[in-house]
Amino acid sequence: MRAIPIAVVAGAIVAGIMSTAANAQMGNNVTGFGRDAREKPEKKQYVPAAKPQEKIFPLDATWTAVSLNGKPFGGNDRPSFMIDKQYRARGYGGCNTFAATAFPLREQHLAVGPLALTKKPCDKGLGASEQDFFIALRTAGQWDLVGSQLVIKSQKGELRFDRAL
Repeated sequence: MRAIPIAVVAGAIVAGIMSTAANAQMGNNVTGFGRDAREKPEKKQYVPAAKPQEKIFPLDATWTAVSLNGKPFGGNDRPSFMIDKQYRARGYGGCNTFAATAFPLREQHLAVGPLALTKKPCDKGLGASEQDFFIALRTAGQWDLVGSQLVIKSQKGELRFDRAL
């Protein structure tokens, strides 16, 4: 018997592997096992974990305050505000007007910058109510739309607003 050089045996093995791979790529069932290689395997669809729909802050809408921590704002001069598309907030506290920079952030957070206020003299009760409103608005942390109301949660409590007509 004649000895076959190792290089020839290795070359034959590589050629066989290459031929099997080429047949598999062309769709030939070379293994004889399982389903025909021409059948495409099922592709599993990647489905990302469901996360709540991100709400979009209603810019250019005017909101009139309804209550702070469940205590209603009374009278015709209820506080109000709006944030425009340039992220400038402006509004009325019940006696004085204000302006600030305000940014709706991801996950319904809200950042309100320092308030620039007019300095009209107000009666004591209205002044205290206005001050509470300004502090709640300035320390706003989160917002949400609940039904037709805008709800802002802050360090001072929860402000509720109705959309102005």
